Amino acid sequence: MYKLIKLILFKFNPERIHYIVTDSLKLMEKVWGFPKLMKYIYNFEHPTLKKTVFGLDFKNPVGLGAGFDKNGEFIEEFSNFGFGFIEVGTVTPLPQPGNEKPRMFRLKADDALINRMGFNNKGVDVLARKLKTVKRDGLIIGGNIGKNKNTPNKDAVNDYIKCFDVLFDVVDYFVVNVSSPNTPGLRDLQEKEPLMNILNTLQKRNLKNNISKPILLKIAPDLTDSQLDDIVEIVRETKIAGVVATNTTISRDSLSSAESDKNEIGGLSGKPLTKRSTEIIRYLSQKSNQSFPIIGVGGIHSAKDAQQKLDAGASLIQVYTGFVYEGPGLVKRILKEILNTEGAK
Repeated sequence: MYKLIKLILFKFNPERIHYIVTDSLKLMEKVWGFPKLMKYIYNFEHPTLKKTVFGLDFKNPVGLGAGFDKNGEFIEEFSNFGFGFIEVGTVTPLPQPGNEKPRMFRLKADDALINRMGFNNKGVDVLARKLKTVKRDGLIIGGNIGKNKNTPNKDAVNDYIKCFDVLFDVVDYFVVNVSSPNTPGLRDLQEKEPLMNILNTLQKRNLKNNISKPILLKIAPDLTDSQLDDIVEIVRETKIAGVVATNTTISRDSLSSAESDKNEIGGLSGKPLTKRSTEIIRYLSQKSNQSFPIIGVGGIHSAKDAQQKLDAGASLIQVYTGFVYEGPGLVKRILKEILNTEGAK
């Protein structure tokens, strides 16, 4: 069924159709019986699927990755598809339009996307107000935070503090995004000194509250082993809750597509990232002696892809591009595979 729907959806510009679909879901949410129908079709629950990770109770380990719902406008609609958690953002202190359009491109031959969105969002205050009204029903919500494009790196920590403070009461965990390739200079913050400054500052702020929130770091798939070693050390020293591995890649080495769009500037996601993201998960898990949780994301297009990331050491997983190419039924297929695998152990 989704294959037919996808043929129609893929005739439109990818960013435009994203908003057409999400706006349609918003309208359908108000139709009597539609939310229950979606849950009946796509939800899959079992006690074995429940997981407690960094102190939070997840009804299942499959989440929707950041970028799909930057402003927290469609959480209830996406929750109907069976996700155990949804990560909103990346959000910045001030609203910003992002990069010029077009800024998202499909590579259909590779089951991939290239995007250079540039943290387009309505600002952290708008997101916080929206999250206060969301019906959660056990759903875990993460807040992915970044810096504004015009904020110099030397002042970036202030942007992360602002987002952290505003969202503290309305999200369950935080993800510090310093790994998007689409904000000039942002990835420079992955270097040890500036990264330690940001994470230590947030941790000090976190520990001042009576209730602290898990803070995770989202990393790029383009890091070297030496840089990954630094990440392990940084997590240990700052005592943050864990890592999200990985963001999009700037590499184009694994593409078979002859489409001209493969040369567009931006972050590549989808199947070409499957192997590399799993390698990084395994490396971090082994190097750290499994001392911190990892959320695995990157190129999950099947239940097998998801299970490989869990086997590599991920505690939770997220989908994004795979959700676009494979449809909402992907979540249920993954959960059934996880249950079957757990049952066979």
